[in-house]
Amino acid sequence: MKIVLDTNVLISSLLNPNGVPAKILNLILSQKIILLFDNRILNEYYNVLKRDKFKFSDELILPLIDFMKHEGTYINAIPLKEKFTDEDDKKFYEVFISGSADYLVTGNMNHFPKDKQIVKPAVFLNYIFEK
Repeated sequence: MKIVLDTNVLISSLLNPNGVPAKILNLILSQKIILLFDNRILNEYYNVLKRDKFKFSDELILPLIDFMKHEGTYINAIPLKEKFTDEDDKKFYEVFISGSADYLVTGNMNHFPKDKQIVKPAVFLNYIFEK
């Protein structure tokens, strides 16, 4: 299964290691699901994780980004003409579409077009564990 992970879910997974987003990150790290990304997404992950307010160390951030880069799948995303409420989220949707991902997992449903494959973390986990 291939997914695109919005940055807010990644941040939540590291802030609360017992929460639903952390379970999704564990599925990625155990290679049970494949993360799709492009350079824009990896750059956003890195830049947001480096923010002072999160206090994440390079010892956490760099190996995580390196794992994603080497174990995930790079997608050469095709730019879409659709307008987004938050244009910064468009890259996630472009990778989702271009990579034919099974799901885009986000905590910000209102930033994306309505699509049954764009889901909140808990909905995604419920789907995974129902199979």
